[in-house]
Amino acid sequence: MTSTTTLSAALSADHRARLMSLAREVSFDVGTRLFEEGRRADRFWIIKTGTVALDLHVPGRRAAAIESLGRGELVGWSWHYPPHVWHLGAEAASPVRAYEFDAETVRTLCAQDPEFGRAVACWVGQVVAHRLHSARVRLLDLYAPYGSGGR
Repeated sequence: MTSTTTLSAALSADHRARLMSLAREVSFDVGTRLFEEGRRADRFWIIKTGTVALDLHVPGRRAAAIESLGRGELVGWSWHYPPHVWHLGAEAASPVRAYEFDAETVRTLCAQDPEFGRAVACWVGQVVAHRLHSARVRLLDLYAPYGSGGR
């Protein structure tokens, strides 16, 4: 993940404080599924410690690991965009401590404060763009003929 997509780099101190005021601390054991592709996205997390692996369902094969996320990174972006359904899956790859947020509460705050809402939307949009690129590269690595993914 690039430094511009971590919470500390993406939001101003004021906006970070507003978001973090809504957080509750949670923890996950190794192997815990945080969410499954296709299910309702009603929350998201920012990693405090540990690692979360993102994966993508590939019909007829094992799920493809797309990316590994660590400290300060956003886990889950599907909560921000209708229809609020997960586009990937996520699993704790190590013991994880994280800040958990209720998606509806954050979306309400974004609607009430347009400046905050724009900042969150830009942050989440940067994360989506990064994840899309990571998924493309990983899937080319796994399934494309040798040498077809380079540009």
